[in-house]
Amino acid sequence: MNLKSLLIPLAMLLPMAVTAQSISQSQIEQFQSLPRAQQEALASQYGLDLDDIQSSGQRNQRPQDVQVVEPVASITDEDREQARREKEEDKREQEAADKNGGLKPFGYDLFRGSPTTFAPVTEIPVPSEYTLGPGDVLRIQLWGKENQSLELPVSRDGTISFPQSGPMSVAGLSFDEARQQIRKQVSEQYIGVQASVSLGELRSMRVFVLGEARNPGSYSVSSLSTITNALYVSGGIKQTGSLRNLQHKRDGKLVGTLDLYELLLQGDSSNDNRLQPGDVIFIPPVGERAGIDGEVYRPALYELKNENSLADLVSMAGGLTSQAYPQRINIERTNEDFLRIIAEADYTAAKGKKARIQAGDRVNIPSISDITGQYIEISGAATRPGRFAWVPGMRVSSVFRNIDADLMPIADKRYAAIVRTDKSTDTISVLNLRLRNAIQNPGSEFDFLLEEKDKLLIFSDAGKVERDKELLEKSDDIEDEERRKFTRERLFEPVLRRLKSQATPSSPQRTIQITGPVRYPGEYPLPASRQLADAVFVAGGLKDSASLFNAEVARYTTDENGIGKTRILNVNLADAMDGNGTLALQSRDRILIKSIPEFAKTSTIELQGEVRYPGVYTFRNGETLKQVIERAGGLTGNAFPRGAVFTREKLRQLEAQRLREAEERLQGDLLGVQLEGDGLGGESADRAQQVEELLEDVQSSRPVGRMVVDLEAVVNDESYQAIRLQDGDRLTIPTVPQSVTVFGEVQFPTSHLHQAGLTVDDYLDRSGGPTRQADESRVYVVKADGSVMLPEKSRWFGSRSQQLEPGDTIIMPIDVDRLNQLELWSNVSQIVYQMALGAAAVGNL
Repeated sequence: MNLKSLLIPLAMLLPMAVTAQSISQSQIEQFQSLPRAQQEALASQYGLDLDDIQSSGQRNQRPQDVQVVEPVASITDEDREQARREKEEDKREQEAADKNGGLKPFGYDLFRGSPTTFAPVTEIPVPSEYTLGPGDVLRIQLWGKENQSLELPVSRDGTISFPQSGPMSVAGLSFDEARQQIRKQVSEQYIGVQASVSLGELRSMRVFVLGEARNPGSYSVSSLSTITNALYVSGGIKQTGSLRNLQHKRDGKLVGTLDLYELLLQGDSSNDNRLQPGDVIFIPPVGERAGIDGEVYRPALYELKNENSLADLVSMAGGLTSQAYPQRINIERTNEDFLRIIAEADYTAAKGKKARIQAGDRVNIPSISDITGQYIEISGAATRPGRFAWVPGMRVSSVFRNIDADLMPIADKRYAAIVRTDKSTDTISVLNLRLRNAIQNPGSEFDFLLEEKDKLLIFSDAGKVERDKELLEKSDDIEDEERRKFTRERLFEPVLRRLKSQATPSSPQRTIQITGPVRYPGEYPLPASRQLADAVFVAGGLKDSASLFNAEVARYTTDENGIGKTRILNVNLADAMDGNGTLALQSRDRILIKSIPEFAKTSTIELQGEVRYPGVYTFRNGETLKQVIERAGGLTGNAFPRGAVFTREKLRQLEAQRLREAEERLQGDLLGVQLEGDGLGGESADRAQQVEELLEDVQSSRPVGRMVVDLEAVVNDESYQAIRLQDGDRLTIPTVPQSVTVFGEVQFPTSHLHQAGLTVDDYLDRSGGPTRQADESRVYVVKADGSVMLPEKSRWFGSRSQQLEPGDTIIMPIDVDRLNQLELWSNVSQIVYQMALGAAAVGNL
């Protein structure tokens, strides 16, 4: 050995922090070949720990780490194809489950998955009987006179190279035997030194998973792996494979079998044998199966082996639930003629438990029915709805003790219904309950005795719902549907269906209908008392608009020939509500509660302006305008009756309709003028502008509904036609005016102080005369009362005896002769001007 060749590299490392890891493997091998004394001298000279160099040499011989997680980028087309096949397999399994009524085979999901790595699994406790083989690594810790840590791999020839002792054969020995042998050798060769032996890296081995595996093939697994470990690695078992007869083979011979049901159902892994290199796990096709569904804890398809009784199948399914009905268990199977038949078994008897289960059977464990007795039920606007225990002698007050605590705030506390079932006929009847009286007077005639299976319906008070609507809408937790789901209509709906379905010729349909001014009109069960007062009470009582003089009952009957007909019966409602009526209601009666004619109907007229007592007056039917003015104290001394504006709501609606029609036609005309623009040039633009201005006037106008009346004649002339009032009429009486207004196409539309003797021409001149668009031939005057005066044949009618009066308005209309729709636009402009005048007259008060 050339010592210099070793010292030179060591000297080069001296300036740095020299450690055993910074020395190459070849240098360590040269170092370890030196005698012990030289090793200690060199280590002491260069400040190295001899034990670190020894252990470093051993560690460098360990196999490289295996990449456990496969990068996404390295996924191959083969992996994608595998994923596609698994997806198709899942689809087939789901289709098979659908054919079996949704039942899936038991146990296959436990091992299902895709292997994440083919690397050996090392994080497993090593048993003392573990057999050593090539690839295993022994960790040896020496302490005492010498301290060393060694990692000795088992070579291919089955030996380990123990320092200063030569090779030692360990292959085929159990871990415990090898440990004892190493300790013995250390104690013999190293005086005062003790050894601790453990297993480091374990060898991997290749096994085969074949048959009905999801991913059959060859797999590298840890030397500690068992059958179930290999199943996990291979992705599990197909649903076509058996879970009860897994075969473990070695060198072509059957070593053992594994029943996975023992592991899944009992936790027994005693037959989960440890594998050896080259072992084969063969998964045969699935055996006979039977399904079980219903009230068991694990409904599924189970593979049969030795179990062929109903009790065995129920046990595999986890047993019966508390809701199971074991006395009539259905077993559906195929007979010898390949027909599906149904058999029954009583599981409460020994014979039923021993009932034989065959391949393909499907067992259904039925549920017990709902509670069949000893209960009453509460539905609707109760604080605690549901079923409660019934005991003989129970009353309504036994269930509802506190009217505020036991009922919801929206509950109708006056009325409730009891739906009672007749045990002998299984038909229902309805009892009307005065709920408040029953709760507040326990034991009284109102506090009914309850019977088994009675159902109490607590209704909501729709009137209270409306009163509390604003408050309830502020709460995000209360929806409108929640507030209204306890109405009479909804809660009675199933009851009415049942009453109609149980009707027979001998027992007619016990329902009635009630309409008119009651709080909740609709269809209801026939009251047991058959009294009209009770029917009205069920419907919430009478409204204040109900007439107590007369009510009608339409009754369906048959004549002596069996032909159906309807009779109308008149009833004194007041007597019936007092309990003095003799009429007994019958099936299908329709009750009509009549309203008081024009109940609470009031008609008003508003007087404004120059009346002694202005305000809103209510008038009697047929009362006239003159009579109301007299009630208001008559006109004041400043009143100008000729300028009074009388408006009526119906006329206002007609004017609004005329405005809409005019607007629609003007919009059409405007479009036509615009389309003609290319050929007419500037003239078309002027026409379009005029139409647009007129359209704007129409859109900005508001209907007034003015009716021309001669108020002075109304008040003073007895022969003048009386004006009968209508609801919504309005009379506005202005003060005496002093002006004449010029309106329309003039240079300065304004009002002028009235002067006697001035003509229309004079007032037009004072307003600057007509504009270029004015139509001078159609000037007209609107009088203060709203009537219109047209010019006579002469150019100006003012040159004659007609004189203008204070409050008159001169209208200079637009010239529409040049436009296409002369008559239409002329009429429209007049409508606009008249509405504007009426509105101005009212607004100037």
